Amino acid sequence: MFAYLPSSWMIALKKAGYWIWLIPVLGVPMSFHWSLGSAHADAWAYLVVTIVFGVIPILDAIVGRDPANPDEVADVPKMDKQGYYRLLSLATVPFLLGMLVWAGWAFVHYEAWSWVGRLGWVLSVGTVTGAIGITVAHEFIHKDPQLEQNAGGLLLAAVCYAGFKVEHVRGHHVHVSTPEDASSSRYGQSLYAFLPHAYKHNFLNAWALEKERLQRRGLPALHWRNELIWWYAISAGFLLGFTLAFGWMGALFFLGQSFVALTLLEIVNYVEHYGLHRRKQDNGRYERTNPSHSWNSNFLLTNLFLFHLQRHSDHHAYAKRRYQVLRHFDDSPQLPNGYAGMIVLALFPPLWRKVMDPKVRAYYAGEEHQLSESQLA
Repeated sequence: MFAYLPSSWMIALKKAGYWIWLIPVLGVPMSFHWSLGSAHADAWAYLVVTIVFGVIPILDAIVGRDPANPDEVADVPKMDKQGYYRLLSLATVPFLLGMLVWAGWAFVHYEAWSWVGRLGWVLSVGTVTGAIGITVAHEFIHKDPQLEQNAGGLLLAAVCYAGFKVEHVRGHHVHVSTPEDASSSRYGQSLYAFLPHAYKHNFLNAWALEKERLQRRGLPALHWRNELIWWYAISAGFLLGFTLAFGWMGALFFLGQSFVALTLLEIVNYVEHYGLHRRKQDNGRYERTNPSHSWNSNFLLTNLFLFHLQRHSDHHAYAKRRYQVLRHFDDSPQLPNGYAGMIVLALFPPLWRKVMDPKVRAYYAGEEHQLSESQLA
């Protein structure tokens, strides 16, 4: 749809378009408003999750791909320094936390919902705190300013997944697309085999990495300088606050949306690296990470919703690049739809393998030895 627009026009369009993140965040209270007095109140609770995973994949196909890459000389230096993009992402924090607290109140007090409706509410809120909250947190934890580091940690604490702040930067980005990385899915591995392994090992890896960091400073793991202790304490504070304000159901809501959000993150990890790997060199070390080690998805609509997270190939090659200047590479492995559609596909392993396995084999055409016999079977 936008393929023939000049790059400068697309960059200007996207500058305003990133505010699209407000739609799912505000969609939560709007769905509640529309359920008031409705004979189908339970159904309205599923509105956000239905649109994200039912409508967005179709719109991605209709709207099409994002044709614009910022020019490295003319655009990137200027865009990289513009505080507008940083303020735009920071604005998500109060909106998301405010929405989360209000949604907890609604979960407990709205009597028109049965447990079916309350389940839909948790799925919808968790989808927003995962898709928007964790995505923005991911942007922040890769940046140096302390304000962004703290904002990222706070958003992750709000979904009880503070370990991501440590493990993702110091673990995943070091070991991505190797057997040592619990967030890189293997060729032939189903989502349901991947998730338990990712939950367990990413949690443990975060603590091991923080223990290593402290030991290099001559400090024990259980020390006040262990940042995980502080972030998990904030998560405990959120849980206590929801419990005191809304009772046991408030605690259930907070933990439920956290689980949905962190699971959504790990499903995205599954999608982003499925079947891709870095080759081991003669010296026993893996080749340097480059744009061929992540699946890229350049669909415009979801690119805007997710702050260019789908340009994942460039992110892994240059992790500190800000979202507004991430680039698309045609020679990177390409997903056939945006992340929302691929997440739905991943939930059905036979369909996932039917679509994705041929793409992995095609990508390694002529290098089939890169895939083991057991994986090809």
